[in-house]
Amino acid sequence: MGGVYNPPAFALDEEDAWAVLSRGGPATLVALTSRGLSSAIVPVIVEDRRRLLAHVARANPWWREAPEAGEVLALFHVADAYVSPTYYPSKAENPAVVPTWNYVVVEVHGRLRVHDDPSWVEAQARSLVERYESARDPRWFTDDAPVEYLERQVRAIVGLEIEVTSIEAKAKLSQNRAAIDIEGVRTALARGSDLERALGREMRDL
Repeated sequence: MGGVYNPPAFALDEEDAWAVLSRGGPATLVALTSRGLSSAIVPVIVEDRRRLLAHVARANPWWREAPEAGEVLALFHVADAYVSPTYYPSKAENPAVVPTWNYVVVEVHGRLRVHDDPSWVEAQARSLVERYESARDPRWFTDDAPVEYLERQVRAIVGLEIEVTSIEAKAKLSQNRAAIDIEGVRTALARGSDLERALGREMRDL
């Protein structure tokens, strides 16, 4: 089984990989179909360390084309940002530096199961809402919407379950630089855009 190129300095162990994944976010699902490689971007709930639950629009042909019980790759692009050599204090003494890109990614391999049962799909969608609305103020509740409308929305999506067979995570966060440069990168990202600050938080947390 293939996997992401993952030098030891950047590799996260399985515990840390699941910790990163538990924060949630969308995944890009990739499967080999009769038309070749095909992808779908879906919202995902980590049910446990054995299953990922998601849904996709019924109109999206991906769920019909991906082979039932076939292998699927779920890619989680957690955070990323450009790193300028100007972030490195050590550049003043050694100008032999070049730009790079820092990022945190998680790669999950698994087996796909499609759920076209409205009760399963509704439960998954409700879990997704609870995951992302529970800490919001004000928050939205699924039952705020009219029943007939919710029923139409449920009929418009199909459930996906991925039985996890392996997980691998890579956090390229300037670990190959001196401590003073790591701090320089973190400080610069903390002053940047939303995406840059997100990566700065990953450098702090990991």
